[in-house]
Amino acid sequence: MSAQYQAVQWNRQKRRYDLVLVGGVAAYLLIFCAVTEWRFPNVTEEILLMRAFGTAALLLLHVILCIGPLCRLHPKFLPLLYNRRHAGVTCFLLGLVHAVLVVGTYHAGSDQNPLVSIFVTSRLTGSLAGVPFQPFGFVALLILFLLAATSHDFWLANLSAPVWKALHMLVYVAYGLLVLHVTFGALQGETGRIYEGAMAAGLVTVVTLHRVAARREQRTDRAAATLAADGWVAACTVDEIPENRARIVCVAGERVAVFRYDGKISAVSNVCQHQNGPLGEGKIVFGCITCPWHGYQYLPETGASPPPFVEKVPTFNIRLAEGRVWVDPRPNPAGTRAEPAVIPT
Repeated sequence: MSAQYQAVQWNRQKRRYDLVLVGGVAAYLLIFCAVTEWRFPNVTEEILLMRAFGTAALLLLHVILCIGPLCRLHPKFLPLLYNRRHAGVTCFLLGLVHAVLVVGTYHAGSDQNPLVSIFVTSRLTGSLAGVPFQPFGFVALLILFLLAATSHDFWLANLSAPVWKALHMLVYVAYGLLVLHVTFGALQGETGRIYEGAMAAGLVTVVTLHRVAARREQRTDRAAATLAADGWVAACTVDEIPENRARIVCVAGERVAVFRYDGKISAVSNVCQHQNGPLGEGKIVFGCITCPWHGYQYLPETGASPPPFVEKVPTFNIRLAEGRVWVDPRPNPAGTRAEPAVIPT
């Protein structure tokens, strides 16, 4: 967390993450070029590099899209999430190099503006091979540029978390466009099944992981709740909450994180104000709820970040009765103190 926008020094984790990212991309490019030259000795350098950078960007985008659901399924994947934006910017740069090579190779010699040529040189012919595929890639690249340009927390704070999150959900639109770009482009000229099989495997992997993660989340939201006469919800038992951690429950359609700490229990909204991270999957560190995604912190009694930070989440009133935790489904305004329930000894 930072109280103001300033250059953040690379720590050991960031260096390791970026080293693995850059090293992995470089290794892929070298291996791809070596294998392609071995299989197709007559391939031109332009085509070789075009394919290398294009497939690298697409592969990295698949990895990026898989990180989210993997983190929902198991916390051991969380380290991949901390600096996922670095991977997103890298994906855009790889796609940009691919696009520059395409424009330079196929459109630079046209009488028209090269960018205009992308949209007018291909005509519909009534067959799959005749579907213009380059506009799909061009629009996808524009979306990836928008996401890369707004990846910094400056834009998150100024756009607000809901708007920023909605904007970055466009990555799925970009992915769909790239699937069309490859399907109607590169796959139409391939006689082998390698690219076709790889594309199908990537698509199935992304869709399957998202479906599995979504079903797991739905099971949590559909858990039966007991209502008291005054409308309070029986969330869980005290014993079901690990010390310094939380139990996530769905209360009146909203996920609530019920934390146990220092002989007390407090409840806050499960949604972190940074990037909508799941607070209930984090833990209490030095008296603060710590988001597992990027480390943003909140006081469990008030839902407010410790000074000088200003982020706040709604709190919920709770009470204990016969070992069960009851939650008032009506949230308090963000940053409002809610008296913790004391666990009987």
